[in-house]
Amino acid sequence: MPSPGEAAARAARDGYGRLLALLAAPTGDIPAAEDALGDAFERALRTWPRDGIPRSPEAWLLTVARNRLKDHWKSAATRTGVSFDPARHDALHLDEVDPDAVGDRRLELMLVCAHPAVDPAVRTPLMLNTVLGFTAAQIAGALAVPPTALAARLVRAKRRIRDARISFVIPDRDALPGRLVHVLEAVYGAYAIDWPTGGTEERPAMAGEALHLAETLATLLPQDAEVHGLAALICLSAARAPARLDADGGLVPLGEQDPRLWDSTLIARGHEHLRVAHATRTLGRFGLEAAIQAVHCARRDTGATDWPVLLDLHRSLQAVAPSLGSGTALAAVTAEVDGPQAGLVLLDELGRLDDLGERAARFQPAWATRAHLLERLGRTSEAVAAYDKAVSLTTDPVERRYLARRRAELTHRTSGSTSGGCYAGPVTE
Repeated sequence: MPSPGEAAARAARDGYGRLLALLAAPTGDIPAAEDALGDAFERALRTWPRDGIPRSPEAWLLTVARNRLKDHWKSAATRTGVSFDPARHDALHLDEVDPDAVGDRRLELMLVCAHPAVDPAVRTPLMLNTVLGFTAAQIAGALAVPPTALAARLVRAKRRIRDARISFVIPDRDALPGRLVHVLEAVYGAYAIDWPTGGTEERPAMAGEALHLAETLATLLPQDAEVHGLAALICLSAARAPARLDADGGLVPLGEQDPRLWDSTLIARGHEHLRVAHATRTLGRFGLEAAIQAVHCARRDTGATDWPVLLDLHRSLQAVAPSLGSGTALAAVTAEVDGPQAGLVLLDELGRLDDLGERAARFQPAWATRAHLLERLGRTSEAVAAYDKAVSLTTDPVERRYLARRRAELTHRTSGSTSGGCYAGPVTE
């Protein structure tokens, strides 16, 4: 039986975006819905220890937040501060929501965040924050941007949605493709940000939610190659989750994982989506990333990784969708084929690019990869410094322990490299 605090935390993790979408849908006022939902969680932490955990925590939270919004809309401050529109602010809109049968309007909210009226640079971060429940600090860390700057942009974007009165609807098929790219980025981002784990506890919730959203989009757009590519990517990546930690909760890099522990059902499901994507003869970022994951998963049957094929796929990915992540992964795979010095050259080139150089200096996977390549080259002092930098940028305690252990082992040796293949963090996986 969970404690009241644990129950509230689980409701926040599993239902925040769904509840926020329901509360914000009638008016598009995301800040007001966030305030109401925050008040509901605060009240839960005060009353659940005394009264007990309700039968349906999400329904309880929705009811409390709904009543808080009613008070907000009827208040004198609101009536004098904004134009009261009965069609938008009537409390009956919320009375139509059955708290015991909470629906799901997250997809509509994601498409609202991708509306043309919203700054393109903030659309994906806005979805990650409002719909999928990530903090500005988590998102900023993944994007290697300053958290304060991102937080300010999120606030402005939410006000823009409210002031422009953007409707919570699925746009017609002519308008949908223009918004879809940002939605796919957010769904992938939700999976990638939540990929690290804080211990031996499995965290399938966000992977499941990301896959659910990807497959919902696949139902909406059954012939879209990138939608199926994203679903395949999540399936094939999530399939390896059971092997990522050892019995003591330590990180096991991809090259050292036992393929027998991988989830064969998820692998088969990923291959189904990948076949649909390939049948369209359209090559996109997510289709390529899914193909990369399929090559990794093939080790379950072949017992070996086909590094030359992986290198070709990573080169194609960097050509189609260049990014810090794909560039770092390309350097790591290049090192497996052409040696660690060749991988370092690519990392150095990545850091010199005008549009990526500043962010590359804060990009943890690039520093972790650099440390391992320097270690393989026997450049011990440089490798130790790179490990120190990677550790300083790592927020996941399991990954931090792994990197710190590698650094400690390195300081006890004067030269040489370790076995197990290239470091495989979230980027290369």
